[in-house]
Amino acid sequence: MARRQIVLDTETTGIDPKQGHRIIEIGCVELVNRRLTGNNFHVYINPQRKSEEEAIDVHGITNEFLRDKPLFHQIAQEFLDYIQGAELVIHNAPFDVGHIDNEFALLNQGYQKTHDYCQVLDTLTMARDLHPGQKNNLDALCRRYDVDNTKRTLHGALLDSEILADVYLAMTGGQVKLNLNQHKSQGSEQQQKELRRLNPNRPPLVVLHASSDEQLAHEERLNLVGSQCLWRAE
Repeated sequence: MARRQIVLDTETTGIDPKQGHRIIEIGCVELVNRRLTGNNFHVYINPQRKSEEEAIDVHGITNEFLRDKPLFHQIAQEFLDYIQGAELVIHNAPFDVGHIDNEFALLNQGYQKTHDYCQVLDTLTMARDLHPGQKNNLDALCRRYDVDNTKRTLHGALLDSEILADVYLAMTGGQVKLNLNQHKSQGSEQQQKELRRLNPNRPPLVVLHASSDEQLAHEERLNLVGSQCLWRAE
């Protein structure tokens, strides 16, 4: 069965929905079996209130720009139909999910919470597990995984979703760098302790060749990686 994931980001009028802040932009990109499909969802929303100046400094979306945009209730069902049944991939998911749940609740039309419609994967939690004690915001992850974010001068929901999709695929695609010198800072004495010399008179290693079934499984796995597969790069 195909695995459908939606990489999602929102922009808002401010941080806390409990203080009346609303969503002004939703951007989503679709992954099916780890491949971008181009079936994206993007919409600007009139929040019926002004954005905080600090928020405008982050995303650059002005109150004037949003005046003629649809209200959330006008796009709610289309948005729900798009995400329903998928796994949402979100960086700092509690923030975006909290705002989405708030928007559905404000409609007072029986909508449930996001977790009732979708699974949610938080890439910030994933990054903190993989890289404890390091910066794990989206810009830091782009640098770590060599993802191009040069077009990201301001936050934007669709652009950030596209970037996060690349970061997520890199984070979950296996080893990215060899890091052969990762223990160098520990000093040569520690390195010597970690070295294990092999007996020069040891018997030759047995070479085990992959079976035809294993070769087929390997090729199927490479097909999932698609154009990002380094093993097939010319």
